[in-house]
Amino acid sequence: MDIFETIHTRRSIMQFTSRATGREEIERLLATAVLGPNHRMTQPWRFYVLGPKARRAYGEAVGARKARRFEDPEVARAVAEKVAAAEAAMPATIAVSMTLHENPETREEDYAATMMGVQNLLLAATAMGLGTHLKTGAVMADPRARAAVGVPEGERIVAIIQLGEPAAAGEAKARRPASEVTTWVP
Repeated sequence: MDIFETIHTRRSIMQFTSRATGREEIERLLATAVLGPNHRMTQPWRFYVLGPKARRAYGEAVGARKARRFEDPEVARAVAEKVAAAEAAMPATIAVSMTLHENPETREEDYAATMMGVQNLLLAATAMGLGTHLKTGAVMADPRARAAVGVPEGERIVAIIQLGEPAAAGEAKARRPASEVTTWVP
């Protein structure tokens, strides 16, 4: 599969088979992530490969956040448990964090570099026949989520990547063509 086909076929996978993702596969993907462009070579990325207990603990943190949307305590408990069980059942989960440089400009560059490393990982997974689901958002700063992942002070979680053999891949979502968002400046 060439790079253009890989980019065009990458999808966010919502369901995975039960096949475990092997350590060698994960190590190969992480090796591609650290090859992302990195201004000043700060190499800010950090990776946390979550085992079953950590995936469950992370799921409990996410589930607790989702459960707050429901007034009925029984419904909230059921939602929290469902989310925790789903996270625990993932074939593999990788938390990606970045070190927090004291210089705001470098910190911004480091965020971009870390996300470029994430994109390398996502594309490499697609090329290997694996599926991914990238998650970001406020839960990354949640103290329970940070504790589940084991991220120390001085680091920021920027993404959670669920990884495994896809059970099914959805259709591509419509996107605006590049021509609609491109200005050729003379």
